[in-house]
Parts: sequence; structure tokens; C-alpha cells
Amino acid sequence: MRSRIITSTIAALLAVAGTLSAQNWTPAGNRIKTKWAEEVSPTNAHPEYPRPQMLRPEWKSLNGLWDYAVTPKSEARPKTFDGKILVPFAIESSLSGVGKALTPEDALWYSTTFSVPSNWKGKRLILNFDAVDWKADVFVNDIKVGSHTGGYTRFSLDVTPYVKNGSNSLVVRVEDASDNDFQPRGKQVKEPRGIWYTSVSGIWQSVWIEPVAPAHITDYNVVSSVADKAINVTVDAAGVQEGDVVKVFLLDGGIGYSTETANAAKPVADGMYSVLASGMAVPGGTVTLNVRNPKLWSPESPYIYGLDIQILRAGKVIDRVAAYAPMREVSAYRKNGNTLLMGLNGGGLFQLGPLDQGWWPDGLYTAPTDEALKFDIQKTKDFGFNMIRKHVKVEPDRWYYYCDQLGMIVWQDMPSFAVSKKWGMYYYGEGEDWPASPEAKANYYKEWGEILNQFKKFQCIAVWVPFNEAWSQFDTKDVVAFTKRTDPTRLVNQSSGGSWEEGVGDILDNHHYPYPAFRMWDKAMINVLGEYGGIGFPVQGHLWQADKNWGYVQYKSGDEVLAEYADFAEQLTQLIKQGCSAAVYTQTTDVEIEVNGLMTYDRKVIKMDEKKLRAVNESIIKSMPVE
Repeated sequence: MRSRIITSTIAALLAVAGTLSAQNWTPAGNRIKTKWAEEVSPTNAHPEYPRPQMLRPEWKSLNGLWDYAVTPKSEARPKTFDGKILVPFAIESSLSGVGKALTPEDALWYSTTFSVPSNWKGKRLILNFDAVDWKADVFVNDIKVGSHTGGYTRFSLDVTPYVKNGSNSLVVRVEDASDNDFQPRGKQVKEPRGIWYTSVSGIWQSVWIEPVAPAHITDYNVVSSVADKAINVTVDAAGVQEGDVVKVFLLDGGIGYSTETANAAKPVADGMYSVLASGMAVPGGTVTLNVRNPKLWSPESPYIYGLDIQILRAGKVIDRVAAYAPMREVSAYRKNGNTLLMGLNGGGLFQLGPLDQGWWPDGLYTAPTDEALKFDIQKTKDFGFNMIRKHVKVEPDRWYYYCDQLGMIVWQDMPSFAVSKKWGMYYYGEGEDWPASPEAKANYYKEWGEILNQFKKFQCIAVWVPFNEAWSQFDTKDVVAFTKRTDPTRLVNQSSGGSWEEGVGDILDNHHYPYPAFRMWDKAMINVLGEYGGIGFPVQGHLWQADKNWGYVQYKSGDEVLAEYADFAEQLTQLIKQGCSAAVYTQTTDVEIEVNGLMTYDRKVIKMDEKKLRAVNESIIKSMPVE
């Protein structure tokens, strides 16, 4: 009896300590952390403009300390809260200040207040959530203003009618079943192990408000035509009237062009830019901008053109955004009569990159700072890679923005919602579909469609990957056709690692660990090695847990890792001579107990000599003969 009392007392003390910690905001837990964790505070939690590819000068971040509570799903809104949580970090993360798991039986409640600047009067007020995992209900001043499902895409609500002068209340209710349901969740599980990581729930990207004109730009897309020397810009808008038109200016840019640093908030009329072309169309229509001497985007020269997009009414500008448009094309082309190779801008390019999970020891799904978000991409570039496979996760807009700026090709996975039933790895038709329910299939199409439409404007993305290793795979031919219809400008990798259907998509993707090898070839497809490597090296002092760490193979020093990596490179070069067009090495960093990273989980140790690693990678890329 006494032990029960002691146990319950300790539990109560821990609960109180957790609440006090959250109220004062100190990171929860005592596991490893990145160097950027020290920079995080309630006053500077991701203060950057969240969508720099569509920049407006006026906006207000709502990131910071919010009240939070966890209740049973059946209960109504709580009258009191458990403590403070730092938005935009998931409740399970250290940087949230909470570090508490959410169960499928729970509801997570957030509460904060905000005020609207007086000079925004007369404009529509848009409340933006860049990602909430998974189901979110939003209340402004006790009125439910909207709901959203899906953990990887943004949603925006026009809350103008519900906002008042002075302080306004904002409440968000979240449910997240993680791996207990049909919802896409990638590698999140309630019981982390091996290659499966801590679940992520709630708000994990920025929350912000923005004033817009009653008629305003909601999105745009860019499609290049290298042969026609043209950039085609399609602009979506809301609240427009008959007679309103969209006008787009193409601006001279540069390598690494940034809407944030190029005075892009200033209108074209100020004479800040060299205007190369312009055109008009009805809202929802396409403006074709002819480029006399086009400068094409590539990893070696990531040139970016600026865009100034406006809505005009009777010749007057009523809304505008600063945007940008790299010019490039992705294609397949033949060599030696039958082998299809990966192409960029009409030429061959061997694409080599790491499998990038996008996890952080202190923020989980959320990088601690914007500098940290960019760091992984920059280091990948420094290591001599030219591509990243973003693995069963989707990043914030700013991540793809940096890939555009730095010249990093991206293969974008769809997050899976289940494991595999039967994974076929040796021949067509060997695999077996996951028994997805009609509800699961409908939700998959909804979320995958939202991902495709949100991110297709980022020209760094070259390949869409709807399935990985038969995880939650179903109706492959139909899913690939849906992907092609939604975005016909990219290549589609029907299923990375196996469970292939003949003649579906553009790519035949093999996985083989640890050394590079192919299980199947098809000269009518682009043949790639979608995963290999996984050379493990647990670096003491930088581990998620002290022992029982996992890797495909493990070594005891960086020199041993480099020697094995170089040996794999020699084997990969032989595959390239046979027709391998791209390869993905596992992986960018360690993640939790998985120690297969080029860097430790905290990003403090690069496991191999960086210059030697770069030299090996450059030799791999150059080994593909292109004519």
C-alpha cells in the first residue's frame, strides 16, 4: 500500500513539475539537442514569413506561448488549462515545453488571444495554419470558423466577420490517431522502435494572420517551356469581380534570388527591377512570359527569376504578391536506343542524394529555427550531393524555398498511412495491395492532392513518389494516373523499392541494403536505386539512447565508414554503366535509435571527412556518361 502512495505522489509531483516547466517554458526532457535549441524562446519561435514564395509586406505571427490542455475526446472545452505550450512545436517535442504523448482517445486544446492592427481596417483578415496534425477545429471568439483534416498541408480561414476590436480569443481543438487509423503519418508511431519514430501531434508549423484586399491572390503555379523559351504563370484569386485582371511581371533575378532580401515588397513602378516581360489574363487564367535569353535552373547554377503578381481593377492595383520562378524542365530521354535516363533541361544528370527523414531531437517534425531548417540542405550540398529524397514527410514551404535557392533537386514522398501486406521486390505483380478501406482511399487522394497542389510551384521538386516499399499501397495505376493529372510536369516514381506494376509511371526504383545492387531492371523505364547504404556509426555523447542503437551495419570510426562508403561508390559506378540513373543513400542524419546518418541526430558531428565525402560523391555523379 505504501509503495502505491509513493508512486502516486511521485506521479503527482512530476505532473506539477511538468506544468510549472511549461508555464515558464523550459524545454522538456533531457535527451540530446541541437545547437539551435539555445536560440529558441517564446518571443522568437519561427518569426520568419512562412510563405516566402508568395510574399506580402503586412502580416503578424501568432507563434509563441499558448495555453494547452489534454482531455478525453468526449469532454467539452476545458475551463482550465494544464499549462503553456510553445507553438509551433508538437506537444510530444522537447521544444514545446511539454513533452507529452497524445493518445487516439485524447483531444488537445490550444488557446491564445490576438489583436488586429488598426491600419488593417477595411481588409479581409486571413487566419493561416501551415500544418496541424491531424484533425483541427478552429474557434474565434467562441464561434467555430472552420475545420481541417490532414497533417501536412496548410489551411486558411477568412475570419473577418468574427473578429472584433481589441482582444480576440483563438481556440484550436486537435485529434490525432497517429498509427491507429487511416490517416497518413509516415514514420510516426505511438511505440517508437528501429526505423519508426516518436509520433507528432497538433500544431507543428507556423500560425499567423494576414490582411488582404477583398479581391486577392490565393495561389499561383509556374510551368516552364524550355523549347518555347517561356514561363507560364497561372494565378488563382478569390473575391474578384467581372472585369478584374491578373498582371504578371517577370523580373531579372539571380542565383539564390530571394523575395525577402531583394526589396521584393516594393512595387515594380518604383523602378527597383529590370522587367524582362509582362502579361495579363483573367483570374484563374495563364500568363505566358517570353524569355529572350533564358537562364535555366540547375544544381550547378540555381538561377531564379522574380515575379510581381498583381490584381488590377479598372487599371488600379488592388492586390499584389512578390513571387519567383526558376526556369527548368524534368524529363526522361533515351541513350543507346533503349535505356531511359533522368534528364534536366534536356540533358542527362545523374541524381545522387540522401534519404532525408526531416526529424529533430528537440523539435521532432519541426526544426528548432529557420537556420536549422536550411542547415541540412546546405550540408547536403556541401557533401557533394545534388538531390534529396524527402522520405514519407512533407516540410514547410521555407524548406522547398531554400532548395530552390541552393539548387537542390527534391524527390517528394507521400506520407504512408500503413505498413505493407506483401512487398514484392523482384518482378512485376509480385506485391499485394494494402486492404485500404474506401474511407482511407478517399482521404489518401484528398491529402495527396493537397500536397501536389501546394508544392508543385517549387521547381526544385523533380519526382513525386506516391508509395514507398508497399506501405499502404493500393490501386497503383490509378494513383499514378491521378498524380500525373494533377501535375503532368514531373516524373512519377510509382513505388519506391518494389511492388511495381509494368508500364506504370516513369521510374523503376530498387532498394538494396547495405551495398548497392538491383533486384530488377527494365530498359523501358528510368532505373534508379531508391535506397542503399545505411552505414551505421553510433557516436557517443550524441545518441538518443545510450545503447541498443540500430543500423543496417555498424562501424566504430568515421574512417571505417568512409572506406565502406567509397567501396559502395565503386559498386554504384558499375551499376551506372549498366543504366542506373539515380541513387539515394540512407541517410542524412541519425534519427532517434537509428544511427545510419551522415551526421549525428543533433547535427554536431559529421561522421566522415567532409572533403573526402564530397570528392567521392562528385566522382559518382560524373561517372554517368551523357552524350
